[in-house]
Amino acid sequence: MGQVSNPRRVADNEARAKLRMMRISPQKLNLVAQMIRGKTVERALADLEFSRKRASKDVKKVLESAIANAENNHGLDIDSLVVSEAYVGKNLVMKRFRARARGRGAKILKPFAEITIVVREVEEAA
Repeated sequence: MGQVSNPRRVADNEARAKLRMMRISPQKLNLVAQMIRGKTVERALADLEFSRKRASKDVKKVLESAIANAENNHGLDIDSLVVSEAYVGKNLVMKRFRARARGRGAKILKPFAEITIVVREVEEAA
């Protein structure tokens, strides 16, 4: 009489990983996500390793997590994985104020973002 298991949210040849509450604006994070979309995971990891963007270190960890999910949880071959989706979403925004001249205050917005990476197993066309 246990709980019924949830259906898979991705296809049988896919695996995904998600990072929430990343302290960077979604616009900046999307630049890094665009860099890896559609590439093989080997090429995407190399691009993230040598990228000068601050967010690339965290995105690399998420990609490695998606690869580990594909291998351990779904039994996929890691040599034939491709980054099929990498999309960014908004999360909460911290609101702060900075004191300005004449008793005024300026609003400072500190946005958070989340990234989801889906890897897919494809057959090599030899």
